[in-house]
Amino acid sequence: MSQKQQYSIEYDFHASPQLLYQYLSTPSGLSEWFADNVNSRGENFTFIWDDTEESAKLLHKKSNDKVRFQWQNGEDDDEDYYFEFRIQVDEITKDVSLIVTDFSEEDEMEESKMLWDNLIADLKQVLGAT
Repeated sequence: MSQKQQYSIEYDFHASPQLLYQYLSTPSGLSEWFADNVNSRGENFTFIWDDTEESAKLLHKKSNDKVRFQWQNGEDDDEDYYFEFRIQVDEITKDVSLIVTDFSEEDEMEESKMLWDNLIADLKQVLGAT
């Protein structure tokens, strides 16, 4: 299996870090834009799209700052990869940015970035932050 490449994409948001964090860290928030439905039991999250279910483990969360998940696909290299949402606030302008970090096969990189672009557009619409 080829090595996945890490990448990060930054998105500007017109929303408070506190509000944004709720949509990144809670099952109800994530089910508004990321998946059709999200359930959690402790640090284990189940993401549901149509007839597909994916499990992820919540690795790290810091209130109003960042959330990191790791897919649990039963692959040998599961622990090498994660996806993370990090909220950044500019000290001077107070502009809020969301930085998404993920991993992708090199030949699927553009497709992965487009998927995040669409997901984040959905999140902005839910937040009224377009």
